[in-house]
Amino acid sequence: MSDFWFYFKIGLEHVLDYKAYDHVLFLIVLTVPYVFKDWKRVFLLVTLFTLGHTVSLLLATYGVVSVNRNIIEFLIPVTIFVAALYNVFTAGKGANKDKLGVLLITALFFGLIHGLGFSSFFVQLTAHLSSRLLPLAEFALGIEAAQLIIVLIVLILGFLGQTIFRFSRRDWMLFISAVVIGMVIPMLIANYPW
Repeated sequence: MSDFWFYFKIGLEHVLDYKAYDHVLFLIVLTVPYVFKDWKRVFLLVTLFTLGHTVSLLLATYGVVSVNRNIIEFLIPVTIFVAALYNVFTAGKGANKDKLGVLLITALFFGLIHGLGFSSFFVQLTAHLSSRLLPLAEFALGIEAAQLIIVLIVLILGFLGQTIFRFSRRDWMLFISAVVIGMVIPMLIANYPW
């Protein structure tokens, strides 16, 4: 049981680490278009993101894929930037029910990229183990729990911003997405690999 909490806690800290806030920024732009009544859709998007993250960790851990870390460190802020830009261009256009398939595939794909960014650490962490599947599952549960905490906070802040401060849903989405774009541009510049 102590091993479970060890890997679960690492998953939690991976997402909630204030020094590595790229994961949180992505979750913010993924969640900000939604309200509490959309919880099933948000849960599905976040879970697919976790699934992509876990699959890429699995592939990297067992040596199936190997990628240039500098490119991945650049692609992570690219995914945040793209998701935030998508919000800016779709804000106020109603629910994207027709685009759900595209959003789900995108969340899964972006999860793959984000997982590769953490793969070298996870490989080192589990190098002494004969089987890494259980620690990977425990780590993924920690990630999912942390992501759901972030999603809940974003939904609560959205509720407060839209009810107390009278932001329209469109303006809230534009404002938060613009703030994230402003935060991610320096990350893009700092991690530009060429």
